[in-house]
Amino acid sequence: MIGCADITGLVLAGGRGSRMGGLDKGLQPFRGEPLVRHSVRRLQGQSGGLIGGLMINANRNLSTYEGLGLPVWPDPLPGQVGPLAGFLAGLQHCPTSYLLTVPCDSPLLPVDLALRLASAFEDPRTEIAVAAAPGTDGVLRPQPVFCLMAVHLLHSLAAFTRDGGRKVGQWTGQHRAVLVPFDREGDDPQAFFNANTLEELQSLEHTGTPHPSVPT
Repeated sequence: MIGCADITGLVLAGGRGSRMGGLDKGLQPFRGEPLVRHSVRRLQGQSGGLIGGLMINANRNLSTYEGLGLPVWPDPLPGQVGPLAGFLAGLQHCPTSYLLTVPCDSPLLPVDLALRLASAFEDPRTEIAVAAAPGTDGVLRPQPVFCLMAVHLLHSLAAFTRDGGRKVGQWTGQHRAVLVPFDREGDDPQAFFNANTLEELQSLEHTGTPHPSVPT
């Protein structure tokens, strides 16, 4: 069972931002601050005291990300090939037994994310817990970059990516992965919304629910 400070949080900000015209998505403003800062704050405010430290995965503007006072790790794979490269960077540098990954473009992510994903590890066979949230049609769908994984999976992921694997679902499907639903009464329906375009980001800024009170 996962205990206090057993998890390191990783904010994934290493993408190309192709749907934002190549902009560095994590540095785009949302409510007066860069998107990445909102993800960091949400992780800092996780309930249960399970987060023992934070890191950022980024591939450009590294000094700006380092200005947040957290370790910043670029992809260990060339070509900005997707979130698995960020997972790999996190696992390589994770000082705790578990790694929690979140994207930089979902500023309303749940403040009980770590606690609820960690509950899947009450079954000792669990290796990965993945959030699942309802779409507009009400059907639960995996949110694969909101992922809590055991650090011992580093060797598996290194081998998978070395062989050319790039899809998160294909890799997690090789392991004991558990979907954790986020569809309780009171769950924010926009918690897992990711802003892929500037228009989506502006829309979320005007319609998203306010942040709860969490540490700065």
